[in-house]
Order: sequence, then structure tokens, then C-alpha cells
Amino acid sequence: MEEPSILDYLKSKLNPRRHPPVIIPRPEAIGFLEAPVSPEQRLIEDQVQISEHELALERVQVRYSWPWRSLLALVLAIAAQFLLEPAHRTMSTAIFLYGLATVFLILAILNKEWVIASLPDDTAQPVPLEFKRYYLLISLPLIVLAFLAFGGNRFTSLNLFIWFVTLALVLYALWLPDVNRNFKTRLNKLFSFLKNPKIDIHITPWFWLVLLVTGIALFFRYYWLNQVPGEMFSDHAEKLLDVSDILNGKYSIFFPRNTGREAIQMYLTATIATVLKTGLSFISLKLGTTLAGVLTLPYIYKLGKEIGNRWVAILAVFLTGIAYWPNVISRVGLRFPLYPLFVAPTLYYLIRGVRTSKRNDFILSGIALGLSLHGYTAARILPFVVVVAFGIYLIHKQSQGKRWQSTIAFFGLAFVSFVVFLPLFRYMVDNPAMFDYRVLTRLGTSEQQYPGPVVLIFLSNLWKAEIMFFWDNGSTWVHSVVGRPALDVVTAALYFLGSMQLLIRYIRQRHWLDLFLLVSVPLLMLPSILSLAFPIENPSLNRTGGAIIPVFLIAALSLEGLLRMLYNRANTRWGVVLPIVLGLALGGVSMAQNYDLVFNQYNNQFMASAWNSTEIGQVIHDFAHSIGSENSAYVIPFPYWVDTRLVGINAGYPVKDYALAQDQLSTTLPVKQAKLFIFKDEDTKSLDLLKQLYPQGVYWLFQSKIQGKNFYEFLVPPVQSDFPQQETQSTN
Repeated sequence: MEEPSILDYLKSKLNPRRHPPVIIPRPEAIGFLEAPVSPEQRLIEDQVQISEHELALERVQVRYSWPWRSLLALVLAIAAQFLLEPAHRTMSTAIFLYGLATVFLILAILNKEWVIASLPDDTAQPVPLEFKRYYLLISLPLIVLAFLAFGGNRFTSLNLFIWFVTLALVLYALWLPDVNRNFKTRLNKLFSFLKNPKIDIHITPWFWLVLLVTGIALFFRYYWLNQVPGEMFSDHAEKLLDVSDILNGKYSIFFPRNTGREAIQMYLTATIATVLKTGLSFISLKLGTTLAGVLTLPYIYKLGKEIGNRWVAILAVFLTGIAYWPNVISRVGLRFPLYPLFVAPTLYYLIRGVRTSKRNDFILSGIALGLSLHGYTAARILPFVVVVAFGIYLIHKQSQGKRWQSTIAFFGLAFVSFVVFLPLFRYMVDNPAMFDYRVLTRLGTSEQQYPGPVVLIFLSNLWKAEIMFFWDNGSTWVHSVVGRPALDVVTAALYFLGSMQLLIRYIRQRHWLDLFLLVSVPLLMLPSILSLAFPIENPSLNRTGGAIIPVFLIAALSLEGLLRMLYNRANTRWGVVLPIVLGLALGGVSMAQNYDLVFNQYNNQFMASAWNSTEIGQVIHDFAHSIGSENSAYVIPFPYWVDTRLVGINAGYPVKDYALAQDQLSTTLPVKQAKLFIFKDEDTKSLDLLKQLYPQGVYWLFQSKIQGKNFYEFLVPPVQSDFPQQETQSTN
């Protein structure tokens, strides 16, 4: 082999695609006095140089080959999903295109074009087993005492104090202090800061990217929050009545009204209503649930870093932040977002605890798991998901040498979660029928018999839930755009490709986390799938909400792998632009579709389906502040019409029910002040009765902003007034 000439060097600089081997001359060739080199050793050195040169040429060839297989797989998947949109549905063609996308994806993986981010390495150290026995023994009788104190379904100062002390002792007994962050070290740092207060802030491009993604997510969650959606329905009335009980000093552990509700949303809404002065209103409910949705995003970021890298993390936050599915279940003002809120930290600390063998992470996972059971009924599946996750870990090679210690740590997780769950556990023991009512009416036959063979119903529900991301997310107008996929076109395609990539990587590497990410999706959708007595309720975006976490993480893994591959293969400055342009294009298309889904399609559908209690409440509010009072206005109920409790809330009198039955209209005759009766435009019988009772009354039709939502106003003047006695009719 000859030494490269100056001409070779110049050619390599002028032509970046040509990289001739640079062979360093042997020491003796440049005059160094070295020991003589044997022919065998010289032959080995020459072979090493040739191998390095061939490897460099291979890298150059891989780097600059056009990744057409990956890009074609993406285009085919997006085209397939586009054909599954309600306006373009062609199922057979879409399935064919998804099949082609899978073929080209496999080719791309085999050619090392599209590789998703590697999982972080697990530590080889087992989980520490030492704990403070004395404090743990003291906590045991306190657990029994707290259980007894929580009787009567009430939080009191005494039982809360016992519970907090018990939880503190358990945590102190199990928590392992960080030797590098002990109290003395932190105290010294505090004194040092007080002596020389100085904060170093480093603003990097990554900081601006995180700030931009956060701003976009907040925009999608809070834009038009007061208007989208714009009406309440009966569930909101039940919630606000529970909040009213709290504000009046009734501190329930479980709220049995309307088949039962867990406590977190009620106390959160009561806090917001008091602190922000929003009162018992729809916006108080919305502010609490959107806050739950926003607080989920940091843990999605943490999970993204745990299963990939920071780019996976930020892309997962972006996709979740703009998505229609988590947005609508947060905006509707019910407990739905509490499910993914606690799924995220439970899984994050569990996965990190397994990887790093840090017992404190298991404890934090237990706290999140226990809190989840106070949030939304669907979260009762989460303990089962955690057990399955740990079981998958134990049967894989990553747990070798750590199985026993990890199992002990897992029992610590379960113990902590039980202590957090303790108040609700007492209620469950005292009132099992009420506690399990919602579950048993869907899973069992306490309300309705199974409409067919239960195994077939389960398999059908499972299939419908699995394809809801691509086909149909259910028929519930309250929290979904009826009959469309749960994901936008871009995210659905990325989720499909990401699932295939995880499956292929698991087959090749057998890592427990790849399998769990795939299995966790149907597991977290079980609250919807197990609606066996009412299969028409499956799928539903609220009961499947926990699956938001793995679904968007899988989509982000796929997108990050594609963009990173394109970036690494760029051989010119302009080549770097391609992944940036592609990422912006995919993000822009996804944002545009999700915006339309939430602020146009969902809003229009919701307002067309919900009754206009806001307009009726505003009429009563204006009447009460002019010629009448809040006690002389009435709403005559009509089948499947407006909830009269919501009328009072929107009128500014949240604990007043304005319903007055048709057969009780005569009871208003003794009232001397002006009276206002509101009734549905179809209710001609009420109109005739009012004419008979109050021939001096006047009435008119209120024209609603929403078609089909008109109602009548019947005004009776006060006895002292000189209102005209003849009946008149007009249109407002």
C-alpha cells in the first residue's frame, strides 16, 4: 500500500464523496528509531488498515444512499390512513396500502435505514433490601387505626392526621436516602447560596424548542376553553352538586350521587372555584380537568427519555399536546383526564425503577398508583397493568440476578399504594355495591343481560378497541367526533409503523420493555373493552384514556427514528434541511387536522347535541335582575329536554332547580310578583294550561342560535301592574 499523495489529499477535499484511506507511515519510514518489525506483524498492520478502509467505505455508502424504503413506507401508511378518514373511506385499498407500508418498513429495517432509538441499558445491580424496621412496625397498627377512623364516608381532621402520619412513617421506613444529597449537604448549599446568591441561567436552542412545544400544547388545551364545548349536560350538574357539598362542609371520601364518583376532581374543582373565584360553574370544572391534561405532559416527556432520548420525549409531548383525543377528554370537564394523568407517573417510575434498581422509584410508582384509584373509575385496571408489566419483566433475561430483590421492591410498591388507597378501601368494605356499581353494570349482568356469548363479545370489543386509532373511536358525542378514528392521519400512520418496529425489535432482541409497550395499549383500554353487557359503549375515548401514554410514545419513537436517520445521512448542509422540512410538514398537517377536529367538528357536533341550558339560564338571569326574581321563574320539564338544574347554574343560582311539573302550574297562582314560565316549543299542552291560568299573560318564541333548540317564554305581569289583559304572540 502506497502513501496518499498531495493530489489525493486535494481531491478528497474538493470532492466530499471521495474519502481515500489515510495511512499513517510506519515510524521507521519517517526516521524514528524503533524496534524492528517482523513480517508477520507488518502483515497484520496492513490487514487492519485495509479493514478500516473497507469499513469507512461502507459507512460512506450507507450514509449517502437514498432512504427510499423508509420514505415510501411512510407515504404508503399516510395514504392508507387518509383512505380511512370518514370522507374518503375505502377499506380494502387502505388495508392493501398498509400491507405494502409494512413490507417496505421491514426492508428499511433490514437495510438499517429506519432504526428507532435504543433502550437505555439496565443496571446490573440488584435493588437494595434494607429498610427501617422500627418505623415500619409502628406504621402497621396505625394503618388499622386509620382504617377504622375512615368510617362513615367522611374526611375529618382526625382521620386525615392519622393517615398522613401513617403514610409518612411508611415512606420514611422504605425510602433510601441519597448519600450525595443528604440534609447536611443541602443545608451547606443553602448557606452558600445565601452568602453569595447567584443563579446561572443557560438559554440554549433546546430551551427554545421546549418552550415552543409547550406553548403549542397550551394553546391547543386552553384556546376557546370557555366556548369549546359551550354547554353542560346532566353529569356536570351532578359534579357541581358534589362540589357544593364540599363547599358547605360535607367532605366525602366517595360521592355516591349518580352511581358514584371518586373524590379528586371534586376537591380540585372546589379549590379552583374558591381560589380563582369562578364559583360553581362549567369553567371551574374545565380548568381542573385541563390542568390534569397539562400535568400529564411532563411525565410523557420523562417517559420519552426513559424509553429513548430527549428527541423522542419532545416529539411525544408535541404529538400529545396537539392531539384531538386527549384534548376533548380534558375540555369536557369530567374526570376522564385523571386516568392518563396517573398512568404516566406510575409507569415512568416503575420502568425507571426496574432499569436503575432504585427502590425509591418503586415507592413513587406506588404513590401514583394509589392516587389513581381516587381519580377515575377506569384507573382501577392500573394495578393489574402494573402486575402484568412486572411479570413480563421477570420472565425476560433483563431480570437475571435481580428477580428476588425486584420482587421485594414490587411488594413495597403495592404496600405504599394500598396505604394511599386506604380511605377508599374503607368505603369499599362498607359499601361494596355502590363502590362496584359502575364496574358490575358493564362487566356483569346486574343491569342488563349479555346480548350474546360473552367470549365473542369480548373478542369483538377487543378488535374494535384495537382498530379505533385507525377506524372508529365510538358513538359518544360527549367526548368524541362520532365515527372517526381516534388519531389524526399522521399520528395514526406513525403509531402503526412504530408498533411494527417495536414488534420486530422485540423478536430480534427480546427486551421486556418493547413487549410491555405493545401489550400496555390493550391492557389500558380494558375498562372500555370489558363493557360486556353494553358493547355499544365500546370503544370510548374516556375509558381508553390511559392508552394515550403508550400510543403517543410509540408514534414519537417512529417519528424520531425517521428524522434522525435522514439527519445522519445528510452529506451536505442542504441535506440537513430535509429532516427539518419533513418534520415541520408532518407537524403542520397534524396540527391543522387536530385543530379542525376540536374547534370545528367536535364543537359543532357537541352544540348540536347538547341542550341550550345557557340560553335559558341567561333569560332567567335577565328576568331576575329586572322585573322579577329568581324565585318567580320556572322551567316546565319535557321528556329528553334540558336538565333544569343546569338552568339554575347558568342563571347564577347553582343550587336551585327550576323545574315545575305541568300538574303543579296552579301552585304559582298565589305569587303576586311577575312570573316567567319557560317550556319547550313542542309542549303545546303547557301553553294551553298557562293560557287558562293566566289569560293576561304574554308569550313569545325564543329563537336559539342552534337549530332545533327554540323554546317559549310565557310572562305573567305582577298583580299591581297595568299590563294588557289580552293574549299576544310575537317572535324574538
